[in-house]
Amino acid sequence: MIPDIEKLRHPEIKKFQNRSIPPMLEYLNERSPFYREMFRKEKIQIDKIRTIEDLAHIPPTKKEHLHKYNDRFICVPDEKIVDIVTTSGTLGDPVKFVLTDRDLNRLAYNEYLSFLCAGGSNKDVYQLMTTLDRRFMAGMAYFLGIRRMGASIVRVGNGMPELQWDTIKRIRPNALIAVPSFLITLMEWAEARGIEYHSSSVTKAVCIGETLRNPDFSLTTLAGKIREKWDLQLFSTYASTEMATAFTECEYGVGGHHHPELIIVEFLDEHDQPVGEGEAGEVTITGLGVEGMPLLRFKTGDVCHHYTEPCLCGRTTMRLGPVIGRKNQMIKYKGTTLYPPALYDILDNVAEIKNYIVEVSTNEIGTDDITIRMGCRNPSAGLEKRIKDHFRAKLRVAPSIVFDEVERIEQHAHPEDKRKAVRFIDHRNAR
Repeated sequence: MIPDIEKLRHPEIKKFQNRSIPPMLEYLNERSPFYREMFRKEKIQIDKIRTIEDLAHIPPTKKEHLHKYNDRFICVPDEKIVDIVTTSGTLGDPVKFVLTDRDLNRLAYNEYLSFLCAGGSNKDVYQLMTTLDRRFMAGMAYFLGIRRMGASIVRVGNGMPELQWDTIKRIRPNALIAVPSFLITLMEWAEARGIEYHSSSVTKAVCIGETLRNPDFSLTTLAGKIREKWDLQLFSTYASTEMATAFTECEYGVGGHHHPELIIVEFLDEHDQPVGEGEAGEVTITGLGVEGMPLLRFKTGDVCHHYTEPCLCGRTTMRLGPVIGRKNQMIKYKGTTLYPPALYDILDNVAEIKNYIVEVSTNEIGTDDITIRMGCRNPSAGLEKRIKDHFRAKLRVAPSIVFDEVERIEQHAHPEDKRKAVRFIDHRNAR
């Protein structure tokens, strides 16, 4: 079932969102110490802000604001807080977020809509391969959304291939919720033990944390590797703790669907000006209906395209394209502008590479250098040349390559204090 608002014409959707702006600004002015002070300092008359276009008069909120003034974003007293989470801290120290009971209900509704996008129903049995603990919002969101949809869920958690396969055998789920690269691990573990995963009960996977598609919506190398061996229907999702909202693909795989009742989305250039539909812009969000820690014009750092033509699934809402890269991870290497996902897609296509970490640093003349540390069982000069030739063919430039032990790379890629695997290390700001 598609909500009525997601089938409306764009002018009607815009009218709905415009009506939500004044009460949201009044709430922030009354409850948020950070935004109240910002409105005063910037001399913003919130009663003059009535449309999405008017939001341009308000300076965007940036990640550094969240780090520096974390508690000043909280809008509710302690007794209303029922759940506390943090961001993953992939690009810095984790940021605390608080949720009220109303926020958890909103989170459940968001994931309910997302699972509907991914063809979900109350007949499904989902195996959750992400954690519910470690201050992780997503695991709780999946649980709440599946519960609201009326489907079944078995909470296994991340890692543990043996337990994952034992659960698939015992419970017979038809759907997985997992990081795509872990599906590769599952297949390799099964192949080494003679498990016929092709004939298992699993038919689809909702994937998080790693993109499945290139900007033209073709499958990434990683997704292609999965589909080549395991005929799963793959659905890509994009979300973050700061947004508390997800963009999930439908069966047609042409971008994550926007839920306009939950979030306003702008796409901004480097001067904070809106970009056109054919241009890449930084995803900038304003949450609707958030009670504990609502954010106004928050710049996510993720660069995407967006699309407004109706989807074949019947939804007319905006669609968010795959993440091209993070704005602060942009690399300028030998005259070429790159984002890490472009490097990952090439590395994932070389069978000899077991794991890797991309490191970026500033050289003695002040420009960017790229070093890829990779784990290979049988490294050689010939393999290094072949990998560099792949880079030159795809990106016109070839980074430096350092071979290392697979186990050593694995230790660096999965530090104990991180929820997500580390594939990119930026030394450019190191002093």
